[in-house]
Parts: sequence; structure tokens; C-alpha cells
Amino acid sequence: MATVEMAEPADADLIERARDGERDAFEMIYRRYQAIVYRFARSMTGSAPMAEDVTQEVFVALIKDLARYEPNRASLSTYLYGVARNITRARLRREEQFVKLEHVSSNGSEPAGADDPSAALTRSQAVICLRRAIASLPSRYREVVVLCDLHGLSYAAAADVIHTPVGTVRSRLHRGRSLLIERLRCRTPEGSPTPGRVTRCVA
Repeated sequence: MATVEMAEPADADLIERARDGERDAFEMIYRRYQAIVYRFARSMTGSAPMAEDVTQEVFVALIKDLARYEPNRASLSTYLYGVARNITRARLRREEQFVKLEHVSSNGSEPAGADDPSAALTRSQAVICLRRAIASLPSRYREVVVLCDLHGLSYAAAADVIHTPVGTVRSRLHRGRSLLIERLRCRTPEGSPTPGRVTRCVA
């Protein structure tokens, strides 16, 4: 007998159930979006500990604002990106820093290949270099690079997150990619290939 797979509940359904006090519904929302929020916060701050704090604050904020969230106005992912952006910017301003590059590590980088340790080390170093270059971008460029290139959001979705026109997202992304290429070129050891263009970055 064929097994009938249960469809995953929609975000709007989970929100309604969470509003009604179902803890399981909120836990499903958390499991569905925790990694996405963390990756965004990590890319924006360059700090794993700060990203963990931001992630927790985002979901605490969601719990408090469940009654005010309107699914017909923005998708849950767009809403959470926006909350994460606001909390991240507030944290960085409060701590009077933009990025502490020494916090950037190889955590979450590509797994090392046992068959080719040298290649694995090169990939790991490239990921670290890329993360540092992204983290060093001015915030207005960093956020569109993170949203569009790392997280794959469309221009329209990114515009919804940062509350700017699509044209602004396009121009900032173009400038951000140009700056990123310049910084990667400066960080590339002599004799190593220099990336010619940025189309999609490593998460």
C-alpha cells in the first residue's frame, strides 16, 4: 500500500496555531527558519556569537508580535529577514562596531575532503576570505549582497526586506559586488586566481 505523505503546514496556518497558543506550531516555525535567520545574521555581523544572539532575539520578537503579523502583507521569511536586519543594525550601533573580522572563522565552511586535504584547505581558506570580504562591506551594500547572492532573494523580495525601491536594490547590489571583487582581489595571494565576477556567494 502506498504511503501518503502529509503536506507541510503553510506558514499562515502555523502562525494562526501559534497565536492560539500551540507551542508545537511555533517550534515548527523556529525549525523552518532558524538556520536562515542565523546565516543572515552571521553574514551581516561576521560574528557567530552575535548571530546566535540575534537569532534568539528575532524569534522572541516574533512571539511578541504574533498578533500584529499580517501574512497577506509579507511572507514570513520576508518579515523575519526584516526583523533580523533591524536587530542586527541596532546591535552593531549599540556596540559601536560594524564588524570584528577576528570573529570570522571557518565554522560552517565546506567539509574537508579526506581524499584531497590540500584542496580542502584551499576551499576552506577561500570561504574564510570571502566571508571576511563580505563582512567588510558597508552595511547598505553588505545587506543586499547577503540577501540576493547568499540567500537568493529576488530584487523585489530584497526591496521588501530593506524598505527601498527595487532600483535602489539593483544599484546597491551592483556597487556591492564591485567592492567585493576589489576586496577579494586585494586579499588573493599572489599567483592565485582572482575571481572575475560575483554571481552567487558561498553561504
